[in-house]
This record gives sequence, structure tokens and C-alpha cells, in this order.
Amino acid sequence: MKIKWYGHAAFRITTGKEIRIIIDPYESGAFNGALSYGKIDEEADIVLISHDHADHNYVKNIKGKYILIDKAGEDDTLGIKVEALETFHDKSSGRERGRNLIFVITADDLILVHMGDIGHALDGELLKTIGKVDIVLLPVGGFFTIDATEASGMVTELAPRVIIPMHYKTDKCGFPIAPVEEFTKKQANVRIMDKAEIEISKKTLPANPEVVVLRHAL
Repeated sequence: MKIKWYGHAAFRITTGKEIRIIIDPYESGAFNGALSYGKIDEEADIVLISHDHADHNYVKNIKGKYILIDKAGEDDTLGIKVEALETFHDKSSGRERGRNLIFVITADDLILVHMGDIGHALDGELLKTIGKVDIVLLPVGGFFTIDATEASGMVTELAPRVIIPMHYKTDKCGFPIAPVEEFTKKQANVRIMDKAEIEISKKTLPANPEVVVLRHAL
């Protein structure tokens, strides 16, 4: 499985059978230019949208005849299982920022979880439903989502082998959110990559949990 970070919460997952999953594509230049990552104009077979905000739902530039998943439920398509779990974008049951989907993706004998813009802690029922996690794509910037401290607690609860932070402040994101260092300084095993894509298989999962910081592609 290849995992490419475009920027913000947007990723492309490419399976061993070359199925392309694009998650949470943003609108380049959204919010009066505050989000200035470049356009995502690649092909996809599956597109996942965690919630209906411009920095997560922009599909106009996505190419191909893709399957769109933007509602809670289970889908088993193209040999990939996707479970979309309904959560909230805030700590007040969605009254501030609405709903959010967590995506649990099973492919290539790996379980990858994209947390969307999760804004609250996970209760026991959610943790049980998510189950075992190999890779988690986790917001860490705070303000609109969980912050670095809350994300660290979620890592402890989920116990993934690979943690890829997302939704934090960069040179392309002018939102009032924290940089990734606020999260990584709380972690014991951090690898800073000078590239936007990493390949992971069941065999190459690290023995101990590892934070992998990717460089945004766009």
C-alpha cells in the first residue's frame, strides 16, 4: 500500500492492485486563500469525503469514474472494505461544526483509519467498532479538530503501528492551528520524511509505534 499526502487532510491510497482511493480532497485557494495547497487533479477509483467543508469535499478536479462514499455505512467494492463511522467535528455533538466520518479501510492485509476532522475523544463503543489499527491518519493541529495532546491520547487508545499526522499548520495553510511539532514533541519515535509518499506492507510495519511526518505533495 502506498500512502501519498497531498496536504491538509487529503491523501491518496494506492493498493497493491492499483486501486486508487482519494480521501478528503480540498479546494485549492479555499477560505480566501488561507488553504493554498495546489490542485488535486489525479484519477481515483474511490473517493471518500469525511464532511461537507471546502477543505475536505472538493471533487471537481478529481478524474475518473470513481465511487463516492460520503455517508456512514459499510461498502465492499473493488476488493476493498470501507466502513464509515459517524462522529462529530466538535465536542458538542456537532452543534458547532457538524458531523464527521471516520473511515476504516481494509486493503492489502492492512487496516488504515482516516479520522477526518474528529473533534472529540473516542468512547468505548467507537474504539470497539474501529478495532485493531495498523495505520492512522490523524489530525493534530487543534482549534477545528483535536489538538496535539488529545491526538496523543488517541494514539495510546488506538495503538496503531504507524501514525501519520495531518491537518496542521504549514507554509500552505494559514488556519489558526498548531504546527506538527506540537504533536511530534510528545512522541517517542518520529521519522521526518523528505517526500510525500510512503509504501507500507504488513511485513514492513514497525515493531513499535512510529510517527511518520510526510512532506506535502502540493
